[in-house]
Amino acid sequence: MAPLAKHGGGGYGPSLMADSKVTEAGPAATGADALPLKGLRVALLSGNYNYVRDGANQALNRLVGYLQRQGAQVHVYAPKVRKPAFASMGKLIGLPSVPVPGRAEYRIPMMLGARARADLKAFAPNVVHVSSPDPAAHRAVSWARARGLPVLASVHTRFDTYPRYYNLAWVEPLLTAMLRRFYRRCDALVAPSESMAQVLREERMSYDISLWSRGVDRTIFNPGRRDQEWRRSLGIADDEVVIGFLGRLVMEKGLDVFSDTIDELVRKSAGSAVRHRVMVVGEGPARAWFEARLPGAVFTGFQGGKDLGRAVAAMDVLFNPSVTETFGNVTLEAMACGVPVVAAAATGSQSLVSDGISGRLIAPGALHQFAEALRAYVADADLRAAHGAAGERRSHDFSWDAINQAVADTYMRLIRQKQALQQR
Repeated sequence: MAPLAKHGGGGYGPSLMADSKVTEAGPAATGADALPLKGLRVALLSGNYNYVRDGANQALNRLVGYLQRQGAQVHVYAPKVRKPAFASMGKLIGLPSVPVPGRAEYRIPMMLGARARADLKAFAPNVVHVSSPDPAAHRAVSWARARGLPVLASVHTRFDTYPRYYNLAWVEPLLTAMLRRFYRRCDALVAPSESMAQVLREERMSYDISLWSRGVDRTIFNPGRRDQEWRRSLGIADDEVVIGFLGRLVMEKGLDVFSDTIDELVRKSAGSAVRHRVMVVGEGPARAWFEARLPGAVFTGFQGGKDLGRAVAAMDVLFNPSVTETFGNVTLEAMACGVPVVAAAATGSQSLVSDGISGRLIAPGALHQFAEALRAYVADADLRAAHGAAGERRSHDFSWDAINQAVADTYMRLIRQKQALQQR
């Protein structure tokens, strides 16, 4: 396939688009059979690309790696730190940034800066991808619109729900309005789940929303990772049913609901012959608070790679009360390990868990119902096994290559649409 030619503001030439064989009906191929994307140049803006490890930035890095393997070029514009959490994919250009007040581990990119603007000019992207609604992303959208370039925004978290965890719920309507203004200046959005896409539609964030789901690495997350000896090394007895929490230890992950539910479960289970134990996998600034609320729980700290797969497989049920997730990576990882999930019936988990089949979906914040669902799993090994097996089967539907090809297809569609408008 010949390299795609530049024309009309850095886009693809007509012959090149015909050669790509991507149609409005969908991708021509996925996974290992995906078509090369030579000539595609993506400018990706991220507020956190690799300085703190989380599901969103790992998904972005996987996307960049996939695009590069298909022949595309990607330049990433994001804050840089001296000691990042992991090595990044693509060429990373630093943006001027400041620490988030009260959460100094995160940074806000405040502008593009002279270096980024010079790199953008030299790189001449034919699509701009913004992944967080920060000041630098606003500037990037303006930069792209001035040059007639398409802009894709990916939605990774429910930013509008964060204030309620810091006694600032009154800010949410204002934040929603600000997000709407940002997203409606973009040509299209991609969301990680249909439930999140529906929320965005209802909030009138955009009229062009497609899915960029998430995948799971089954070499890391599978039932075979369960290791009884490792559980014993943590002081967990073989007859203890492990209720797991997986994620960064910050209040917006629902730590208060989790701990209050465990209190309720302890009361409901008084005198029961079946013992349970809480295991917390993750690290974060709220760890001390969480440890104080969960006396007797096992805190493993941060786990990565195969160690993380082992930790998830060591659980007997995952409890995920968060309502800020747009997909629920931790839910999918537990399902891949054959672990049933009790989750809040919110964006993300609703698109993964089949209530009463692979887990339970409970109204957000409903402590008594959460506790009842957990108690049922603690008491019934057959129920855990059946629902865990159903979740493991469902996890096979999530292939990273096919999922990332969907984003590449969206880039190509937006480029075609922009060219069609310019040629009128």
